[in-house]
Amino acid sequence: MSAPHNTPQVPKAPKVTEREARRVAEAAREQDWRKPSFAKELFLGRFRLDLVHPHPLPPPDDIRRGEEFLARLRAFCEEHVDSARIEREARIPDEVVDGLKRLGALGMKIETKYGGLGLTQVYYNKALALVGSASPAVGALLSAHQSIGVPQPLKIFGTQEQKDAFLPRLATTDISAFLLTEPDVGSDPARLATTAVPDGNDYLLDGVKLWTTNGVVADLLVVMARVPVSEGHPGGITAFVVDADAPGVTVEHRNAFMGLRGIENGVTRFHQVRVPAVNRIGPEGAGLKIALTTLNTGRLSLPAMCVGAGKWCLKIAREWSAVREQWGRPVAKHEAVGAKISFIAATTFALEAIVDLSSQMADEDRNDIRIEAALAKLYGSEMGWLIADELVQIRGGRGFETAESLAARGERAVPAEQMLRDMRINRIFEGSTEIMHLLIAREAVDAHLKVAGDIVDPEKALADKARAGANAAVFYARWLPQLVTGAGQLPRTYGEFHPPGHRDLSGHLRFVERSSRKLARSTFYAMSRWQGRMETKQGFLGRIVDIGAELFAMSAACVRAEHLRGAGEHGREAYQLADAFCEQARIRVEELFGRLWSNTDDLDRRVVDGVLSGTYAWLEEGVIDPSGEGPWIADATPGPSARDNRHRPVR
Repeated sequence: MSAPHNTPQVPKAPKVTEREARRVAEAAREQDWRKPSFAKELFLGRFRLDLVHPHPLPPPDDIRRGEEFLARLRAFCEEHVDSARIEREARIPDEVVDGLKRLGALGMKIETKYGGLGLTQVYYNKALALVGSASPAVGALLSAHQSIGVPQPLKIFGTQEQKDAFLPRLATTDISAFLLTEPDVGSDPARLATTAVPDGNDYLLDGVKLWTTNGVVADLLVVMARVPVSEGHPGGITAFVVDADAPGVTVEHRNAFMGLRGIENGVTRFHQVRVPAVNRIGPEGAGLKIALTTLNTGRLSLPAMCVGAGKWCLKIAREWSAVREQWGRPVAKHEAVGAKISFIAATTFALEAIVDLSSQMADEDRNDIRIEAALAKLYGSEMGWLIADELVQIRGGRGFETAESLAARGERAVPAEQMLRDMRINRIFEGSTEIMHLLIAREAVDAHLKVAGDIVDPEKALADKARAGANAAVFYARWLPQLVTGAGQLPRTYGEFHPPGHRDLSGHLRFVERSSRKLARSTFYAMSRWQGRMETKQGFLGRIVDIGAELFAMSAACVRAEHLRGAGEHGREAYQLADAFCEQARIRVEELFGRLWSNTDDLDRRVVDGVLSGTYAWLEEGVIDPSGEGPWIADATPGPSARDNRHRPVR
């Protein structure tokens, strides 16, 4: 049926320049640093170990409640979650979802006064690591619901009326989803095409959203849409809570992927969906800020599940490598395989250290963890993928073979190849590695841009540049001398990390301190060299971020090892793992420092220009392209849906 004649015209995705897109993203950033940040200081050459050591700890009551829930969750997963069935049927059985609801798993992070469990971030992430090891698809369901779905933005930005109306449902019965991405809009929200046009006390929502994890089964949605500027409406990208059963909401397609086959991810169309103004989260134009703030802690859920994956990979590597013999010895005793096992063990220890430390800092709310959470996501997803890949290599042909095939011929059904497929999306979910590099780099150089940004901004007047130059001179006169010497050059510094009878971790922390100053000097030199072109040097910025990630991981590993030693929990073994990880990380850091200035970035750009211009098209000859016909990007023109509704709420 055609829309009424008085229906407002819905604009398509706006055309924006690169500068306009950056301006939108910059406006959504949290501009101020009201609390200290360990990672921010690290990038500035200041190793603030006091911000993370001694390791912060949760209160005893939080530990008790968290451990009690983990025990119930483990029992439920062992009895009811059949990962092989979920993989085979590409769907989480309704009875599993119902069981999770009864268990309270939908409300892990929701306060008890709304019917939730009120778990800390630490125990929420431990729960995700546990359930994600049983089935990554179930972990994704719970994470998408609570980490980025409706509960988290309501918790931070919602009105009391909204919390009273929605949180009890979300804690017990209703699944939620977060809808931002569109067919032609990924990490560039300035081009967002979905609109919410004011109409009396409501908004009329039109548009198409892609890759809506949980969208197929969701009851409540948090939707990002553009409100046009009009009288009484400042407009801008705005967040709304939308009932998935509202007229005009259609789940047009359930997407299928190489991994995470059980996730309910779809394409959702909105056509003249009436959303009450009371369902708007925050003011108009605050949508992106709400999304980014939600992700400050929401991003920790993904590396938490990478920790679970690492633990499982370590278990399989240990058990398999002890029984599989080659040339008269267990394969673990061969150095080529042993190095892989060492990497898996040491890196899993470091990943857990990063997640636990960042999560406890989030619970205490003493520190600003926006960089720490982003680094945890970046590092966890990249290293988790390498861990899964190494396990497949250790397993050899059996690593490439499906668990179902292994079982059919009489061997243990180890889903190593499934783990590899499931882990691959983590480098794309919630900000791809490339986007995370840029996001973290922007935060890492924030202090420089605050004092010197106007100098390199071509739109600023000469008077503004002069003032910026004076401010920059004062800032750098104080800051640069601090980068010459530091505690890392004193041989006895951090002596508490070399207790009798344990490995010496103090040298690793001195390395972190020295490398932090070197990292800051490298950043300053690059800004001086490239000035306004710095933002285009994405290869350089990515390596800067990767160095910072390694230094953060080394710090977290050492702090965790010392905490475990003090608590009498495998302290000697923790020191050994931390030492191994730091030795491995130091090699990676030195390589990254070398690649800051010795790389193929300029040559790569010239090759890319040639590829895009068709200069090397002859290289593509001699193959057959099995791809099907169709556009590269599906049509997302607003309008009524012409497809059947695939919405399938679990009730």
